[in-house]
Amino acid sequence: MSEGFPAKAVLFDLDGTLVDTAPDLIRATNQLRQRHGLAALPHDQVRAEVSMGGRALTRLALGDSADDPALDQLLTDYAACLGQHSQIFTGLPPLLALLQRHQHPWGVVTNKERRFAEPLLAALSLAPPVLVCGDDVSHAKPHPESLIAAAAALNLPCQQCCYIGDHQRDMVAARAAGMFAIAAGYGYLSPTDDIRQWPADQCCDTPDQLSALLTARLEQHYSAPQRHAEAEPAAASALDK
Repeated sequence: MSEGFPAKAVLFDLDGTLVDTAPDLIRATNQLRQRHGLAALPHDQVRAEVSMGGRALTRLALGDSADDPALDQLLTDYAACLGQHSQIFTGLPPLLALLQRHQHPWGVVTNKERRFAEPLLAALSLAPPVLVCGDDVSHAKPHPESLIAAAAALNLPCQQCCYIGDHQRDMVAARAAGMFAIAAGYGYLSPTDDIRQWPADQCCDTPDQLSALLTARLEQHYSAPQRHAEAEPAAASALDK
């Protein structure tokens, strides 16, 4: 990987990448099971399915009994506990603070519906300059439409953006959009997932590793004009000799 990978805009997937939303979704899933007289599922079992969305969680909870009313109930239960136990992944707040300090373009691109994404981000005091949700576009990831829309909203070409996600579809979408793709190996992976087999340009196994990677790149970006400014007087002095 080149040290100068494109990062004029930093775009995050939401669930499992920027925010650990699993606790609230696990709670809603097990509430659905409780409503049907079933025992709670182990947290790790539910966590591995979180990135697959509400319908997958409904099937996990109820098996063959899963139907649209059950999905509606799951989403209602989730809305009731939205943001109560979710948190920004440890290690990422300093990176977000750096983005804020430099007013660096960043955003969130998620398949999550806006009715859930907006209040979740608000509960965590996050206000990304750009938020593109699954119901904002005609085609969800792995289609690149939402990533292209985010770059357009930031008035940047996709080739100058990087996208971080914890699912193979995120990497497929990023590559299709022409963005630098970073796989988050700390997200909601199944036991069979191998992020190094995904079409990613870079892999980060922990939030701290991701934060260090992007912090170094941003510091490189913002120190370059200073180095250039310092070089100009030195060059002028050399010409005067």
